[in-house]
This record gives sequence, structure tokens and C-alpha cells, in this order.
Amino acid sequence: MDAIWQFEINITLFLQSLGTGLKPIFQFFTFLGTEEFYMFIMPAIYWCLDSKLGLRVAAMLMISNGVNGFIKTILHTPRPYWFDSRVNPLSTETSFGNPSGHAQNAASLWGLMASALRRGWAVILFIIIIFLIGLSRVYLGVHFTSDVLVGWLVGGLLLFAFIKLEKPVLAWLKQRTLFTTLGIAWFTSLFLIALILVGIMLSAEPSQTWLTNAELAGAEEMPSPLNPDGAFTLGGICLGLFAGAAWFIKRHGMFNTRGEVWQKIVRYIIGVAGVAVIYLGLGAIFPRTPDITGYFLRYFRYTLLGLWISLWAPLLFYRLKLARPTESSTH
Repeated sequence: MDAIWQFEINITLFLQSLGTGLKPIFQFFTFLGTEEFYMFIMPAIYWCLDSKLGLRVAAMLMISNGVNGFIKTILHTPRPYWFDSRVNPLSTETSFGNPSGHAQNAASLWGLMASALRRGWAVILFIIIIFLIGLSRVYLGVHFTSDVLVGWLVGGLLLFAFIKLEKPVLAWLKQRTLFTTLGIAWFTSLFLIALILVGIMLSAEPSQTWLTNAELAGAEEMPSPLNPDGAFTLGGICLGLFAGAAWFIKRHGMFNTRGEVWQKIVRYIIGVAGVAVIYLGLGAIFPRTPDITGYFLRYFRYTLLGLWISLWAPLLFYRLKLARPTESSTH
């Protein structure tokens, strides 16, 4: 692989030689592929546009992140600036490189939204966004070109599988009791955690050469690819989102996103404020220690965050008359 990576380093160095004036542009497109962006756009879709699509986007995000975390640790590949200190880390990442999580999530999530809209302009726009997100990762020095290509491939395969399996899985879930559905949400969250932890156990620490190159390149953060924090974050948000959605749907049907524009704006403001309180408030209170207590509290905090998004915030919107239950759910 060293020969391939050395060739790809030249692509990165060429893109970076075009100047730092492109940095803000590519940082913007990179942001469109971050978990933070999806965590703000998914609630906006769920609360204000189409609750079903919001849950679909959330499900795809959980699946894609779990698969990406597992594959990264198994393949155990460096970032470009770990491999060659000539690469300028215009952004820094601590996990292994291949496949690119940004490229994978872009292909799966933006692809899912394009398939939901089914309009030519949306498909073209989202393909351009997917391409530019991938290109931004190469320019910023955090991924080899091959990382991006593999990310697109994995994301495309996940999208294909998701679309094929969605209807039969939903039909099966509709026949399950609420108690069973909650158990499935809990099991799924534990499975995602286990998937990433197994990958970590089967992997190894980055080589000293990679660490040295990252330091020489001036990376703001040193590689830490075997940190399990992300596993518990993913598991917690998965449990909260889908347990909350299951409870809400069983009792009220799908959340009704209709309403005046001002109602939707207020919903989002209140909803995001709740996200901030749980994320920042509990994050400041709970210890973030690398032990069982720290991991459990991280899992618990993100479970509460998921419950707020899919259950407590929608119930509050109904109570405040910012949304109105559908007629079928009121009888």
C-alpha cells in the first residue's frame, strides 16, 4: 500500500498547492459531511419537514457510522499527514483513515434524501455535494483519494441495501408490540457499540512513524484511533432516538410536521435549545473519564439527547400548540 499512498500523496500536494484561498470553501463542504451537521439537520427534517424522512435519515446515519467505525479499525490505515509530513493538515482527525466517513455518510445520507425527493434538480445538486465533500477531504489533507473512493462505494452499497430492506423491515416492526420494539432499539444500540469495540480489539495502535509524521506536520490533535467514546455516543443516540420514536408512534402516530412557517421556526429554536442543554449541560456535569462510569454516562447522556429529539420535543410541541396531531391519531 505504501506505493499507492505515495502516489496519492502527490494528488493531495497538488490540490494544496492551489492555495489556502480554497480552504474556507472546502471546510464548508466538509462541514456538510460532519456528524454535527447531520445532528442539526436531522431534527430539522423530523420536526419541521417530514418526520418519516427524518427517522430514515437518522437510521441511515446510525448504520453508516457503525459500519464505518468497524471498517476503519479493521483496515488500520493512516491519514495522509501521518504518512507524509509534507501534507498540511488543514483539518485534523484522530481516527484511522479508510474509508472516509465523510464520503461514506455523504453518499448514503445525501443519496437517501435525493431518492426521497425524486426530482432531477435535487439528484444533480446532491451528487455535486457528495463529490465536493469527498474532494474536500483530500484537499484538507485528512484522506487519501482511495479513502474517499472506498467511502463512496460503501455508502452507495448501504444506500442500496437500505432502500431494498426498508419496507419489509418496517412491515415486520409494525406487527411487534411496543415492548418488543423498545427491546429491539436497545439491542440495536448494544450491537452498534459491540461492532465498533470488536473492531478496536482486533486493531492495533498507530505506528510510531505515523505519530511522528503527524507531529511534524503540525497536527492540532494527535492520532487516537482506538478511543471507544464514539461507540457509546452512537449507541446512546440510537437507543434514545428509536425508543422515543417507537413510543411516540405507537400512541400518536407519526409526528405531524404541518403548520405555519413561524410555528416551524419556533419548534426548531426550542428543539435545538433542548439539544444544547442536554449536550452541553450534562456534558459539563458528567465526568468524561476513560472508564466504565465515564462510558456509561456518555451512553446515558446521548440516550437522553435522542429521547428529546424523537419524543419529548414533539410532545412539547403538541402541548404548546406549535403542532397539531393528525386526525387519525386523536381518536
